[in-house]
This record gives sequence, C-alpha cells and structure tokens, in this order.
Amino acid sequence: MNPPCGRCKKAVYPTEKINCLDKFWHKLCFSCEVCKMALSMSTYKGFDKKPYCSMHYPKTSFTIVTDTPENIRLKQQSMLNSPALYKEDFEKNKGKGFSFVSDTPEMQRVRKTQDQISNIKYHEEFEKSKTRSDAPPPENREDYEQQPSNVQRFIQPAAGPTDVAPSGGARYQALYSYVAADADEVSLQEGDLILDPQPVDPGWMFGRNQRSGQAGLLPANYVKPL
Repeated sequence: MNPPCGRCKKAVYPTEKINCLDKFWHKLCFSCEVCKMALSMSTYKGFDKKPYCSMHYPKTSFTIVTDTPENIRLKQQSMLNSPALYKEDFEKNKGKGFSFVSDTPEMQRVRKTQDQISNIKYHEEFEKSKTRSDAPPPENREDYEQQPSNVQRFIQPAAGPTDVAPSGGARYQALYSYVAADADEVSLQEGDLILDPQPVDPGWMFGRNQRSGQAGLLPANYVKPL
C-alpha cells in the first residue's frame, strides 16, 4: 500500500517518493512551507516536521517556561538561601564601612540599644555640669590667668571660721553656689557672706568667705554688695 504525501495527502509511488521528516513526499510537494520553492535533501531545513528554505526557516526565540515541580523547588530553595547569604555578607563586611541596609528586626534592636546608651551618657554629662549650679559662668577667666602678678597682691593666709570681719568693711553676699576650680579660688554656697572684697578685674574679685574662713578669688557676678 502506497503511503500518503505529507502535503497533498495523495498516494506516493516509489518512483517519486522522498522519505524525510518522518513523512513521505512527492518530489514536487517537497517545497518550502512559505515560498513553495522546490527543495532537495541537501537544501531543506526542517522545523516542526515541516520543510523550509534557508530564507524562511523559523528563528527560535525565548518563551515563558511554565512552573514545574522542579522549578518551584528551585525557587523556594533560592528564597531560603537569600537570608542566609545576607547574614553571611553582613558578618563579613561588619566594621568595614557604612552601607545602606534595609531595616531588619536585628538592626532595629541594635539601633534601640544605641539610643538608650546615648541617652544615659547625655544624663551623666548633664549631672556633671550641675556641680557648679545653674549660675552664669565666671567672666574673663582667661584674661585673669594671663595676669598672675595681679593675683599675688591679694593672696593672704587663710583665716579660721571664727575670724570676724573688720568693723566698717564692705561686705558681699553670694547669689549662687560655686565650686573652686583652682587652689587660689574660694568655694561659695548661696547666702555666704564675703568679707574684705577687693576687685581684681571686671570678672573676678578677691575676698574671704566668712562661713569657711577661706580667702581667695571668686567670680564677681556670683555675689552682690550688701
């Protein structure tokens, strides 16, 4: 029984039979699917079990691959590997410089801890700064330190707490508390009486604290005359 032609579907006899692309063809029917140019066994190109000439041979192109069980497994594996690679990269680059990293629970925890530490340090510095009360700072301290010869004129031996102010002498009263910063200064408490006051410069004066008996330099803007 003679097989049918792959194009015209008519019977193909042995004298005109071409066996190609899993089909039988008449010699005249074995032609390009597009331009109908006659082909031979050396000039055809097969695609989808159909003959084409070199000019009209279909060009292959990328197509969308549907998800298969294997593709789904590979995708899930990639998603699991991503956090692990991120953590490994973070540990390697830690301390090598700053880079933008999206927020993660771990990063939020570290940031909160750093904020708490900064807040504690701020309060520690604030408490230290209160040792000299909220009074205005002494003025012209640098100018005074550049004139040590003026200080020597007013240094006197420290008097005891029981010493009494000379009669008729000027007196000042402390408006704020002050902690002496140098050996030639005298500490004050709010309300202390200052005896024998002598101005040194616009920002400092020499006097003796009646309460403690100590004599030395003190900030002029911390006291007022009585």
